[in-house]
Amino acid sequence: MKQFLLLWGLLYFLSGAHATPTKVTIRVKAKDAKFIGTAIGGAAVVIRDNRTGALLASGITTGTSGDTKSILQTSYQRYQSITDDKTAGFVANIDIDAPTFVDIEVVAPVSRRGSAIKGSTQIWVIPGKDILGDGIILELPGLILDILNPTTHQIISSDSIKNNSLPVRISLTMLCGCPISKGGVWNANDFEVKAVLKKEGSPIGTFTLQKAVQTNIFEGNLPVKEKGNYQVVVYAFQSRSNNSGVDLLNFVIQ
Repeated sequence: MKQFLLLWGLLYFLSGAHATPTKVTIRVKAKDAKFIGTAIGGAAVVIRDNRTGALLASGITTGTSGDTKSILQTSYQRYQSITDDKTAGFVANIDIDAPTFVDIEVVAPVSRRGSAIKGSTQIWVIPGKDILGDGIILELPGLILDILNPTTHQIISSDSIKNNSLPVRISLTMLCGCPISKGGVWNANDFEVKAVLKKEGSPIGTFTLQKAVQTNIFEGNLPVKEKGNYQVVVYAFQSRSNNSGVDLLNFVIQ
């Protein structure tokens, strides 16, 4: 009888269970850099029930990229926080009535789709057990690289080419938008930046781009001697952190 009453009580409790609002904080951090927030367009966050695939929450991380000293220039101790109330994040409000195994997927930065990286993780969310503070931090590798000159499918007159040399200019930042400069926190000397040039699909060569005076800018020259269809692929590699970024485009000399 006692076992029956216990079982009945458990079933009664479960049948009367109600969904409990539960907060889950998601933050997205660039590898060897800071958090991805409002200034760079934020990170898209999607949370789903792993068992059913049902969408539980979605949104964009907002806020600042965080404090450089706390994130990158401090020796860490256990349970030490690297965020504050202004640091970029997304707080999901999930209504669940039982422990739920969820899939968390992020894509960032949202506004730079050509450089956006996807990341994911899984956790158990317990009703009423909010995940706050630093929350769940997903770290994404990568760099944002944009070719500024030449432009996409630019048609360039051969008469305008001086000394058979075409200037190439690119912008490079960390995935969070953090700046790259000589001697800075993200030192330009730590990045290898090269342009691979092809004409009509045939390789011409690989050429090193040097850091310009302006923050984030690298530049160099491409040997262009003949009319035709060209493609340039520019890559950047940060060997100390294994971050990389690529951009490519085609242009025409006529």
